[in-house]
Parts: sequence; C-alpha cells; structure tokens
Amino acid sequence: MKYFLFVVTSIITFVISFLGIWIIYYHVSLSAVSSKSEPVNFVVEEGNNYYSITNDLLKNKLIKSKYSYKIYLKLHKPSHIKAGVYQLDRNMNVEKIVKTLSGNIKHDLNTVSITFKEGKNMRYIIEQIATNTDNSEEDVKETLKDQEYLKSIIKKYWFVDEEILNDNIYYSLEGYLSPNTYTFRKNVSVKEIFNVMLDQMNKELEPYKNDMKNSSYTPHQLLTLASIIELEGGTDISDRKGISGVFYNRLKDNWSLGSDVTTYYGAGVDLTERDLTTVEINNENAYNTRVSTMAGKLPIGPICNPSVVSIDAALHPDEHDYYYFISDKNGKTYFTKTDREHIAKKNELIKAGLWYTYE
Repeated sequence: MKYFLFVVTSIITFVISFLGIWIIYYHVSLSAVSSKSEPVNFVVEEGNNYYSITNDLLKNKLIKSKYSYKIYLKLHKPSHIKAGVYQLDRNMNVEKIVKTLSGNIKHDLNTVSITFKEGKNMRYIIEQIATNTDNSEEDVKETLKDQEYLKSIIKKYWFVDEEILNDNIYYSLEGYLSPNTYTFRKNVSVKEIFNVMLDQMNKELEPYKNDMKNSSYTPHQLLTLASIIELEGGTDISDRKGISGVFYNRLKDNWSLGSDVTTYYGAGVDLTERDLTTVEINNENAYNTRVSTMAGKLPIGPICNPSVVSIDAALHPDEHDYYYFISDKNGKTYFTKTDREHIAKKNELIKAGLWYTYE
C-alpha cells in the first residue's frame, strides 16, 4: 500500500512539475524575441490566415515557437486577419503581434497606415506620402530624381532596368510601386517607403518572372502596357485580356495605340478632372499614343501603378481580331473590328444615354 501511494505521489508530482515547466515554457515562448526595437515590414496576403503565416513569422524572427503560437491561436481565437503590409517589431510579444494584424490594437500615434490604390499615378502617391508622413512633396520628388538611389534599385531588383533613368520619363518609379495598404512610422524616409513597395512588387511579380523574361518586351514595357490596361479596363476585370489583345494587334500592325489615358497622363491631367484641349490632344510627347509619331510604339513608361490582374493581362492577352474597344459609363467594354463599327457603337451608347460625359 505504501509503495502504491509512493508511486501515485511520484506520478502526480511528476505531472505537476511537467505541467509547471510546460506552462513556464509556453509563456516564455510567447514573449518578444528581442528586448530591443527591431522593426520588420511584414506582408499579409489576401487569403492568408493566422496559421498560414506561421512560418513567415518564424522566418522573420517575430515569434520564438510556432507550436506555442498555434496553441495561443487555439486558446484565444483571434478575429479575422487583415491583408496589408505591417510594421511589426521583434520587441512585440505574440499577443501584440496578433492584435496588430487583426487591426484591434490601440492606434499608435507614431505610426500611419496608408492605402495606395490601384490605377493611381505618382502624383497621387506623392500626395499620400506628404499627407500621412513627415515628408514633404519635394522630399518625394527629390528621391525620384536621386540617381545613386535609382541605380541601387536597378542592381537589387530583376524587373527594374536603366529605362527608368530616361530623362523624358516624368517620374522614375511610376508603375513599379505595388498598390497595397502599408503601415509605417510617421518619420519614415521616402526611400524606406519605396523599398517596402518595391519588395511587395517583387513578390507580386515572382510568379510571372519567367514569362516576363521570355517576352519580346522588357519588364518596363510590360508594366507600361499593364498600366494602360489598368486605366482602360472596365468594371469587369475579365475584359482586360481582351483590351490587351487589341493593343497587341495594333502594335503588331504598326498602329498607334490611340489610348486616351496616355494622352491625359502626357498632359498632366487626371481622367476625371476635365476634357482635354485640342492642343493637349495633339501634343507630341513621349506618352501620348494618339499622335501619328507613336505608331507601333508604347509610351516611354508606365502611367500609373497597375494591379496584378492588369500585369497578367499584359502578359497573357486574348487572341482575337479586334482593333477597337469602347466602354460605357457603367464600365462595360465593347469590342469591334473596324473604325466604322467603333463609331456606330459609340453613337449607339450616346443614344442610349450610356456615354460618359463630364459634369
């Protein structure tokens, strides 16, 4: 009997000791990896969940143990994770990391969340950076002209080459900064912002790397085409490959692209701002594809920062025999083969009250 009680007591003691050690280990492994501030820009893709990012958190040295992290998730059942780029820190514990990624953490006045929308150009990006951080618009413009910085980017990223150094390009990194939601410190430098956006673009383009390298067009030209498709595309994203096919047909047959959005960009006017003047429409600049001198040519560079959908369309156009397209005010796209059919479709839309007009 005494032996039995001794064995039972020993087992209970062992279990209690084991549980105690495990509980201590569990809480320690949930603590911050570092006592010092070590910021890390962490990307959460659309469709990710807390479990799918476990290895990325471990790889970035943001958590100590993926097993303790997963146990924490099961015990606390956090709300849905939000996609975006976050500035996490290795001095954050698991609780703070999870709350930050869910958007439930108390707002830090020293950090800002900036959403750069798809299809917006560099003028918009400059404004957003100047509005939300300690940088001025001039700071951003100067960085875009910094030759040493631009050359370092060319060396670092496979999809950036010396075409961005062309003096006729309005903004060197137009088209290269991935649209997304990012979190920064208010005193972040412009270069830091650009580096995070370029890193994200690198990640977005990775699945297309072989296609881009095997294309008859350079990555710069493909991003240029994608930026036009982005602005010409209607509300149905499936139309973009059709639009891409129209542009490829025109380029192949040495036609001008005839894209209004390039004319607006060349004139420095936003699409919804106003109609262009005759002088602006006929101005022969490196962007305006409505002039005859641009026959068979792409603009000198991108005219906005395109979405992945438009980049995919630029790489994988629909094969068809359409040379024209037109969109109604609801964003629906219509494809036609001849100029006569194109004009007839436009008149049809005007008659039906579906043609877009400025207020």
